[in-house]
Amino acid sequence: MVDVKVPSVGESISEVTIASWLKKDGDIVKLDEAICSIESDKATLEISAPKAGKLKILVKEGEVVAIATKIAQVDETITAGAPTAATSAPSVETTSAQKLQAPTSGDKNFPSPAASKILNEKGVDSSSVQGTGKDGRITKADALNAQVSSAPTTDHSLKGLAQQTIASSFSREVKREKMSGLRKTIATRLVTAKNTTAMLTTFNEVDMSAVMEMRKKYKDSFKEKHGVGLGFMSLFTKACTNALKQFPAVNGMIDGSELVYHNYADVGVAVSTPRGLVVPVIRNAESMSLAQIELKIIELATRARDGKLSIEEMQNGTFTITNGGIFGSMLSTPIINIPQSAILGMHNIVERPVAVNGQVVIRPIMYVALSYDHRIIDGRESVSFLKSVKEQLEDPSRMLLDL
Repeated sequence: MVDVKVPSVGESISEVTIASWLKKDGDIVKLDEAICSIESDKATLEISAPKAGKLKILVKEGEVVAIATKIAQVDETITAGAPTAATSAPSVETTSAQKLQAPTSGDKNFPSPAASKILNEKGVDSSSVQGTGKDGRITKADALNAQVSSAPTTDHSLKGLAQQTIASSFSREVKREKMSGLRKTIATRLVTAKNTTAMLTTFNEVDMSAVMEMRKKYKDSFKEKHGVGLGFMSLFTKACTNALKQFPAVNGMIDGSELVYHNYADVGVAVSTPRGLVVPVIRNAESMSLAQIELKIIELATRARDGKLSIEEMQNGTFTITNGGIFGSMLSTPIINIPQSAILGMHNIVERPVAVNGQVVIRPIMYVALSYDHRIIDGRESVSFLKSVKEQLEDPSRMLLDL
């Protein structure tokens, strides 16, 4: 028997959750074949079989175990011809007669471990889902958006459906589920930020006309040259890194009785994933071009949604940007990503009447918010920082010239 143990996934992580078993108890597995998925408070990882043989599962799906815990065994004396277990391992939930098999990484349109479980619960065939991940892999987001195909309904079936709808509308069912490691970490960090910082938020509005006109004018040539579109996030990142040079306290932090200032800008970009909010970091963003920032954002966001980010990629940022506008947010007060001292919140763009040279005109306006720790950042600095970001976006030439 060869033991399968939980590997170390980071210096600060002492336990993980068994997210899903990709194989059943008694299955014959190949060397290096993925057998289960584990979830830490930072990322989701797959564990592979250390040897070929018959799998014996020792820990149920959903259990929290310490690093180095033995979770399974592989009997390498049985490598072929052994029947699989008659029943599923306790970690596989059956909600449909149709079962989705865990594919190998060489297949196209195959689901990730989390996506496989969701599709299984929905009763959706993976072959009917178009994957958006690397090599056509079906991500958890794809699985959440997948719909069960339905056959044409008759009048009789519609009547039955209506009766079922009426009956189900009075349901008082309560569902409970264990918080994931990531959700626990998010909750802890948010409460800590609220309780340990003197957090305030200042607001401004940005006329996005000039930026939108610039994007419209150069979008085709930009994409042709760099292979990526010119988005708002890279423009905001560039504007913020320029402003951070002018107001270094916004890029600083408190460490005990000392104030720490950085001569570089490692900008965290908040990304919403099916597992929760994660903040991958763009290192030395102040030295990058718009195209380089765009490419890095796409790379990090894709890997974040697929649960492939490393611990190092989400640590030690100096400033954070979050965009609630993609979900329709008009205004918010973002919470500081400790131990940082400030976070910029972007919002949706809405056409609003504004006064320009004594005339009322309609302009695309975005409200922006800067939440900051008043212990290190004064009101003058926070307001001036946000004003600098506004001026650069309303006159992009200032941003590109670092004025």
